[in-house]
Formats: sequence, structure tokens, C-alpha cells
Amino acid sequence: MTDLSKTLKDIVSAIVDDPSQINVAETVDEDNHVTLKLSVAPDDMGKVIGKHGRIAQAIRTIMRTAAAENGQKVTVDIE
Repeated sequence: MTDLSKTLKDIVSAIVDDPSQINVAETVDEDNHVTLKLSVAPDDMGKVIGKHGRIAQAIRTIMRTAAAENGQKVTVDIE
């Protein structure tokens, strides 16, 4: 079973300048839907979102694929 929080943290740590500021909060509801709230340092926010949100969308796509392997659905909120 894939640890979605760790997967997200590993992906984002490769993008940002300050990996120590990465925080991922995970909640799971009764329908096995996982919500991951990602927060990074303010200086790294632009790197995580990317131009026109392309990097953020790519991260969400990868996470949906990882969750599908476990039969779960995932939402990634970048704060």
C-alpha cells in the first residue's frame, strides 16, 4: 500500500529550495477519500504551483494515479 503523504512529500521536496518547510496533513473520510493539505515555505509556493498551475496539476495527476493503485481517491490542496 502506497503512503500518499510520503509520496507527496518526496515529489515536492525535489522541487522546493527548503524541504524542511514541507508539511502534509492527511485526512480520510468514510468513503476512503483522502485529502492531503500541502504547505510549503512562502518563497517556494511559486515553484510548487508553476506557470499557469502546470506543476500543481501534474502533482495532482501523479497523486491520483498513486491513490488509484490502492483503490482510493485523493484531493491535494496546496495552501
